[in-house]
Amino acid sequence: MDLFRTKSIEELRERADAGEHKLHRTLGRKDLIFLGIGAIIGAGIFSTLGTAAAGEAGVRAGAGPALVISFILLGLVCGLAGLCYAELTSMIPVSGSAYTYAFATMGELIAWIIGWDLILEYAVGNVAVAIAWSGYFQSVIGYFGVELPFWLSHGYGDVMQQLSAATHAVDADKIASLQGALDAAPHLFGRALMINLPATLIVLAITWLLVRGVKESARVNNWMVYVKLLVLAMFLVVGAFYVDPENWKPFAPNGWRGIHQGAAIVFFAYIGFDAVSTAAEECKNPQKDMPVGILAALGICTLIYVLVGLVATGLVPYAQLASGADPLARALEGAGLPIVQLVLSIGAVVSMSAVLLVFQLGQPRIFFAMSRDGLLPKVFSKVHPRYKTPHITTIATGLVVAAGAAYMDDDATYDLTNIGTLFAFLVACLGVMILRIKKPDIPRAFRVPFVWLVAPAGAAACVYTMFGLPSVAWTRFGIWLAVGVGLYFVIKIIKSRTATGSAD
Repeated sequence: MDLFRTKSIEELRERADAGEHKLHRTLGRKDLIFLGIGAIIGAGIFSTLGTAAAGEAGVRAGAGPALVISFILLGLVCGLAGLCYAELTSMIPVSGSAYTYAFATMGELIAWIIGWDLILEYAVGNVAVAIAWSGYFQSVIGYFGVELPFWLSHGYGDVMQQLSAATHAVDADKIASLQGALDAAPHLFGRALMINLPATLIVLAITWLLVRGVKESARVNNWMVYVKLLVLAMFLVVGAFYVDPENWKPFAPNGWRGIHQGAAIVFFAYIGFDAVSTAAEECKNPQKDMPVGILAALGICTLIYVLVGLVATGLVPYAQLASGADPLARALEGAGLPIVQLVLSIGAVVSMSAVLLVFQLGQPRIFFAMSRDGLLPKVFSKVHPRYKTPHITTIATGLVVAAGAAYMDDDATYDLTNIGTLFAFLVACLGVMILRIKKPDIPRAFRVPFVWLVAPAGAAACVYTMFGLPSVAWTRFGIWLAVGVGLYFVIKIIKSRTATGSAD
């Protein structure tokens, strides 16, 4: 078994443009920029901002109002990785993102590990987004007097996580309330049946849309991006009139430690710009448009994040942002702006729908690329005869994510998604350097400036940010990678025995 065999860039390009597995090129530069914004601005800014500012007792320190520095630092980290992604996508404009880049530079085993790792970013990350979407959706319908039964609006894992937190805080009222909800819920096989129905249904609806076609999905995404930008602009303009500068004191209550650990959790707000690269095979002019799409989306979102962080921490004391999954809405509530709070919640529902769409677009295309390379069954590389989309992987991903959103809690998924994504960014930075050495003469529509400064700095910045995550995230990440490596060798052994049997 040749664990480190690589695929040439020429072979990857030819494979993408020929045969029954060819995707339809329909996306332009604007579509790519909006896909990036659609993926980046979502659950991160609408949900994790509060935890990053206020921290978690016994888990991580909060950045306080210095959250804006966390955003700027992350913008620089992602900017360095974004430059590397831009060069790689201009050279290798095919589906697969960091998985494909790893196959071209580091070999099959590393490519498999990255493909397995990217499940954390796209599939597991989308579970967290779907759960956050459900929270904001229930806030919106609650404003109109509609309330879902507790057992249909909270996953079992979410309830158990809340129960654990209440027990740790010795909150007797909360414990009694949650225990009562568990007792009142329908039971199946002696266990309370608790599912997050809104989160499940939105994932299934997005999956149906993506099967219909990437151009149709991009058109819907573009409209959702317009809505989310208008809502955030409203938050900034209205909120600016109610900012109290006293809320910015102390600016950095936990010093650099708080800024670093705050950046590690709010990194979830930046996940998504690399999702643009998964659509490379469906881009009309990938060599020129992919770099612009990645870097423009990243720059626009960084500016928005810094402004939102300033206003949010200026509206209320940063500690008040910690309670609940909707910190921006709570900031407006604390400032006495309930109508604006409702509009923001509606915007958050639309915004996170766009994130779900782009992430659900990305994961199936990684499985699609792995299938074409023979690392997954060939059925996963089938293209729908009418819609020209990888419908098998899209449906399979949708069902898995929907099941996770129905039962899991989002706290565990944020850190796991962050560490997995940072690892993929690290590989992209290393991949650029490897190809500069191995393939110095291959045409590059975009070249990383000062590559021997930018790429190593990007790799180091990714590792540094990873160390800001709690130890439990590292433990879970290590277990995840170990399972992935074990699965790789199982697949190789089965394929080897199958090939031997055929020969005999």
